[in-house]
Amino acid sequence: METESFNPSSPANLPSFLLLFIAVYLVGYFLIFRSWKSSHLGASCLMSLFHGTPAVVLASHALLTTPRAFASPNTAVESSVLDFSMAYFTIDLLHYLIFLPNDFLFILHHIATLYVFATCRFAVGHGAHALLLLLILAEATSACQNVWTIAGYRKNDVVLARRVRELLSPPFYLFYTVVRGLAGPVALYDMASFYGSGAAEGAIPRWAWISWLLVIGSAIVLSVLWVLRNWIDWFREKNSGKKFK
Repeated sequence: METESFNPSSPANLPSFLLLFIAVYLVGYFLIFRSWKSSHLGASCLMSLFHGTPAVVLASHALLTTPRAFASPNTAVESSVLDFSMAYFTIDLLHYLIFLPNDFLFILHHIATLYVFATCRFAVGHGAHALLLLLILAEATSACQNVWTIAGYRKNDVVLARRVRELLSPPFYLFYTVVRGLAGPVALYDMASFYGSGAAEGAIPRWAWISWLLVIGSAIVLSVLWVLRNWIDWFREKNSGKKFK
């Protein structure tokens, strides 16, 4: 049975998802991390945990139950996943604008991500299949990264947090490198080859898929640079620790 495509003008789940992530953020800010000096940092990580792994599960379900091409019309399930992710990035963007307005890299990342998802969801109405594949790769490391990040916030105050950070860093960096540095570029290449061949002509405007490729390509490059910097810092700390033994 063929899955019905989703009209971009159909009622969206976005408002409900926005309320969900606002609630998660407030619970983290006022309850779970209220004892932290910077409770907003913990609240942001909690919200990311509620987005990352569920997004992978939802996107995987959408792709497995509706095998389609990169230029196929968005289905209701695919559009719902886009709404879910747009809600998260919107609330987290507000978090950065309020508490961390100088973190330009993350702010630009969230704006760019929202641009890609919103144009696919509301302006084009096609192409969600390719974006959900990349969303899976982008969020596959989310749970590990958030635990690593939370441990990093408390590593100077809590011995357990420092140990978790030290133990988690190498496998997390390796996992991140494989997913973002290898699988990501391969998926982007497949996407670029498909669009460049003209297979999406008449379904996805050229301005849309070119801008998507530029945004996604830039995000992959920045991710690789980020993990490379962390690898360098990790090896430097290990080498400096050996000198004092």
